[in-house]
Amino acid sequence: QVQLVESGGGLVQTGGSLRLSCAASGLIFSAYTMRWYRQAPGKQRELVATITRSGNTICADSVKGRFTISRDNAKSTVYLQMNSLKPEDTAVYSCNCNAGFLSYWGQGTQVTVTS
Repeated sequence: QVQLVESGGGLVQTGGSLRLSCAASGLIFSAYTMRWYRQAPGKQRELVATITRSGNTICADSVKGRFTISRDNAKSTVYLQMNSLKPEDTAVYSCNCNAGFLSYWGQGTQVTVTS
């Protein structure tokens, strides 16, 4: 059974930093591309960052230069380092892995940035 468990969210002031973690189990973590999404109230879910199994990364324009995605295959964990946070980064952040026809999601972690 595949499980993704996020942690690291919280309340932070504008300009602050947080590091989110997503621990995976039940799959060969190193074989899969991992993604971070976010969804703010009343808005569509947004793809924030992607890291391939070979470590190539891409971030959305809205977070480029501020967020960094990384992975530790030995720990089956993907990270999202978020710096220079802005109020518009406030959202529930979830990690995702697509395995064939199946899509797995964590429960999400709330990030709130105050001005």
